[in-house]
Amino acid sequence: MPDTDRDRRSAPGYLRHLPLLAILAVAAIGFFTLRDQLTFETLRENRDALLAFRDSNYLGLAAAFLGIYVAMVAFSLPGASVASVTGGFLFGLWTGTAFNVVAATLGAIAIFLAARAGLGRTLAARIDASEGVVRTLKRRLHENEVPVLFLIRLIPVVPFFVANLVPALVGVKFRNFALTTALGIIPGAFVFTSIGVGVGEVFDRGGTPDLSLLWEPQVIGPILGLAALAALPLVVKAVRGRKEL
Repeated sequence: MPDTDRDRRSAPGYLRHLPLLAILAVAAIGFFTLRDQLTFETLRENRDALLAFRDSNYLGLAAAFLGIYVAMVAFSLPGASVASVTGGFLFGLWTGTAFNVVAATLGAIAIFLAARAGLGRTLAARIDASEGVVRTLKRRLHENEVPVLFLIRLIPVVPFFVANLVPALVGVKFRNFALTTALGIIPGAFVFTSIGVGVGEVFDRGGTPDLSLLWEPQVIGPILGLAALAALPLVVKAVRGRKEL
């Protein structure tokens, strides 16, 4: 077979990996070039201009905010927490929360689809063809996709990028991923947005927004309660499985 024919057949498989490679490349570049730019100090310096633009062109600013936030999440750029706080600062608690959830969900979906199209498809096929513990773990994951994905979203210690990438690599259903992402990030988004609502007063006092609020008992308690509720079906299945044995 001529080399040109062989290249034509192998090219599509190679091209499937390009979206994820592009995301990883931009993420690496962004980490070194933007980590000192997307900060609360930047928001402080530009808040008057942002508020003036919002008052004169609300829809334009909303579209720009959503587009920038989606790109930040999709390319895993630094400053997502600052963006969430900015959403509350510019748009208020309820609209800001809605914008933050929509943007973060769309960005997460972009990573998921990019990873699933390339590396995820290859890895899932290899797991399906394997035997033993790995295949068993994947089968059990698929039997409990929704509660497991909810747990990943609700537990604050799981990095957002990891929670977007790993499900794609093990072949979870897109529907379950999108649903649990959109619903699972609401509690955290609400907290960050609420911080943004009062950020103007914090700046006026010369302070910096305190993101440690997420770990206050009255905040983290309900979130962990939701995580326990999401884990309940897993516990029930485990108990029933032992009884059957």
